[in-house]
Amino acid sequence: MDLDHARTVAVEAAEAAGALIREGTRRALRVHAKGTAGDVVTDLDLASEKLLLERILTAFPSHAVIAEESGLNGSAGGEWTWLVDPLDGTNNVAIGLPAYVVGVALCRAGLPQLGVVHDPVSGQTWSAVRGGGALASSGGRLSAPYAPSPHGPLLAWIQGYGIARDDPTVLRLKAALDLHARRVLQLWTPLLSWAMLARGDIDGIVGYRTGVVDLPAGALLAQEAGIEIRALDGGPYDECVRGASDVRSYVAAHPSALPGLLALLQ
Repeated sequence: MDLDHARTVAVEAAEAAGALIREGTRRALRVHAKGTAGDVVTDLDLASEKLLLERILTAFPSHAVIAEESGLNGSAGGEWTWLVDPLDGTNNVAIGLPAYVVGVALCRAGLPQLGVVHDPVSGQTWSAVRGGGALASSGGRLSAPYAPSPHGPLLAWIQGYGIARDDPTVLRLKAALDLHARRVLQLWTPLLSWAMLARGDIDGIVGYRTGVVDLPAGALLAQEAGIEIRALDGGPYDECVRGASDVRSYVAAHPSALPGLLALLQ
């Protein structure tokens, strides 16, 4: 498997989907309810996903693709599986907030090998191949800095859908973050948060029971930029993706910042 070729395919597909979305946001959107937890889906999600599926399965017809809206496409049980989030930040698009991205990841036997995140608003694309570092659109390498602030860390909170408002773990974690962090961002677009962490714009991410489709691309990007990910209790983080219904809880930060962030959450 030529991962550099796969990266090229994924980057070109994500950027084409981004152009489609960017153009679509200039017109009136058709927004539909999705599930019972207040989520929504638009025609742009579906059009972007269709484009991505066609590009990926044309280039790699023997691979499987798990997509946000349509689920499994292609043959299950194979060695290579793509995970596609055609529009991460749909709720933002629905209210006219220009904060959304396209995410594509490729896993081998469940372990992420390639991640691509494209921001149609800024026109930037970030990508990573396992063991090969993380790259910006310019071709320069991403290296997350360690720059502690005396006012506390700037963090992003990522929460999965369907979590009860009175979930005791959520209440505890959010209380700790609000007390100790300089600011806690809830962007409604997890992949954008991961890209910000990889670039050094924020200091860390705390995720609680997050879905799997929009996780591997961003997590691999951050890891290849030098970010470390742990379970909430500080134990090892299991990178292996086992299916679209997986939920994950984690803390991600620069290795030098991680002990302090874990201590804050305890």
